[in-house]
Amino acid sequence: MTTDKGTTAHASCVLVGRSAVLVRGPSGSGKSRLALALIRAGDSGLLPSARLVSDDRVHLFAANGRLLSAAPEPIRGKIEVRGFGIAEVVHEPLALVSLVVDLAAEDAGRIPDTTAQTTEILGVKLSRLPVATNAEPISPVLAALKTVTKA
Repeated sequence: MTTDKGTTAHASCVLVGRSAVLVRGPSGSGKSRLALALIRAGDSGLLPSARLVSDDRVHLFAANGRLLSAAPEPIRGKIEVRGFGIAEVVHEPLALVSLVVDLAAEDAGRIPDTTAQTTEILGVKLSRLPVATNAEPISPVLAALKTVTKA
């Protein structure tokens, strides 16, 4: 859904340090699972900090050449934990997106082609990490965060 105020994407988003990771993918691809793994990495000290912005749906809008993300009101601070249900977690109301992770990406490779390493959302060019179907995403995402966001 695109509006004058941006778009709502079927995705999850986690603020890591000072910028956010937007996780896209088809239903059941592991968006919430990756968001929880990033939050746990922040809790354990593997990342400087990590907080949920939104799970399942993310409101995105461009401002001054940057992509911002926020949770739609009904799902703020809520995340799906498979096998448990909906959990409430500490969340950030707004975050600047710097990395897009595409789960179950058809163009994912052992070493992704350089053309697959960027994407554009609402006119904002962003770093992108394509992850293959059934691949465990946390290790490449942590590596990407060290280079893309300087987390």
